[in-house]
Amino acid sequence: MPPLRVLCIHGYRQNGASFREKTGALRKLLKKHVELVYLTAPLSVPPEVTDKESEAEEDSRGWWFSDVQARSFSARQECEESLGLDQSVATVREAVKAQGPFDGILGFSQGAAFVAVLCSLQEKNLEPDFSFRFAVLVAGFRSACKEHQTYYDARLQIPSLHVFGLEDRVIPDSMSRELLPSFQDPQVLIHPGGHFVPAASAHRQTYQEFLKKFQ
Repeated sequence: MPPLRVLCIHGYRQNGASFREKTGALRKLLKKHVELVYLTAPLSVPPEVTDKESEAEEDSRGWWFSDVQARSFSARQECEESLGLDQSVATVREAVKAQGPFDGILGFSQGAAFVAVLCSLQEKNLEPDFSFRFAVLVAGFRSACKEHQTYYDARLQIPSLHVFGLEDRVIPDSMSRELLPSFQDPQVLIHPGGHFVPAASAHRQTYQEFLKKFQ
């Protein structure tokens, strides 16, 4: 059987190449069954002088900004409107046309929140090129932006696997749990660690059992 092709959506302040590097263990875990294709967000994140996070990449990218003036993003920041989401949707649309079709889509952190938005657009038939059959959301959350709330007004039917860590200090598991009711019959993988994509042998079975339904 040909491997499942999955489009990978990185987190805030990452890019496609850095996310590929950080998910090496996941690629190894799934290599016989899945081909992961990495996309880079179109929005360039301005470097912060005070940014001491090791997460900060040289080519920091994001999918939308919650602070339109500062061109920055925080998952907890409530905002009336965001900046850049349309541009990011267009980037995914172009990737699907050029590199698709994809069987599924995987997102991490802001990327996982973005995946929920993309699934909503697909189910509302607003993006005819999208035909994802499943979604994997790692450290996902509901956007706190007011203009994004329409994406949660109908429960998403796409099969989904939600992965989050009990020690995640960036996106606490409580925020990831708040996203679950937006999906019909969400599957959940909880790990004891922090803000990363888990890929220990203990997680293999959950990933593989979820994915084999689509092969």
